[in-house]
Amino acid sequence: MQTFQAHLGAPLNRTTLTTLQVNLGKLCNLACSHCHVEAGPKRTELMDRPTAERVIDFLAAHPQISSLDITGGAPELNPNFRYLVQAGRELGRQVIDRCNLTILLATGYEDLAEFLRDWQVEITASLPCYLEDNVDKQRGHGVFQDSIRALQKLNALGYGDPDTGLSLNLVYNPVDAHLPPPQAKLQADYKRELAVRYGIAFNKLFTLTNLPIRRYAHFLAVTGQTESYQALLQQSFNPGTLEGLMCRHQISVDWLGNVYDCDFNQMLELGVPGEGRKLWELSASDLLGREIATGQHCYGCTAGAGSSCGGSLV
Repeated sequence: MQTFQAHLGAPLNRTTLTTLQVNLGKLCNLACSHCHVEAGPKRTELMDRPTAERVIDFLAAHPQISSLDITGGAPELNPNFRYLVQAGRELGRQVIDRCNLTILLATGYEDLAEFLRDWQVEITASLPCYLEDNVDKQRGHGVFQDSIRALQKLNALGYGDPDTGLSLNLVYNPVDAHLPPPQAKLQADYKRELAVRYGIAFNKLFTLTNLPIRRYAHFLAVTGQTESYQALLQQSFNPGTLEGLMCRHQISVDWLGNVYDCDFNQMLELGVPGEGRKLWELSASDLLGREIATGQHCYGCTAGAGSSCGGSLV
């Protein structure tokens, strides 16, 4: 099988730096079967306060970074989550919370939805299907109904209403080993079905391709689909996706402050090439034009319509 780098024929480089994505750790109230972070209730990795403060220092020093994208695990379980949200918003940056929805109903987090509303946080939430069986198959029994209740709570606060400015986006990823369907058509299906069945509104749907790493790689292995899925990704390579790849416009920081080209590289411990590994050892000028570390998993982001934290690319 041809390597991704050989397929490209030339190095992939970062062209701009507009998003700082920060993974606050691997602690989560769920343990989803597709999770590339391998997050769960028993994980102990959490970003501490000094590292969180250095994240804000980096953000303040680089005004060209317009978005602070906070993820996990369930990032809200980190004691420094609210500090990062408030500090990021006080700097005038867009703050995105990658939320699993069920955390909004958890004991001790009853005011979380209101906190997100008060600080005008954009919510990007995982909902891999509008059908209960498919969601529970991937995320655990009862998760779908809890997700619906959380979405209704967010709608009641104004999320998903274009007149409030409170953005609520959903994320779809396939349950089985195939590429996502066209994003626009699936978004229309989600909007129709969620509105009719549950009275739920949202802004955008992002389709995300499952990358063959961590728990999803294990799923492929036990179902005997590793080779066929990797072949599907390679055969579906689309050069039109390269300009919009998220690694060309953002960096990913782990709970220890280490810098990676994307969240997937982070989970594979595939660090940024060159000197400097910690966020506080680098500046935007160090990162712009820098070669991006790639591997076979990168076919996932370039297959079909492409895949990124903001959905399809073409």
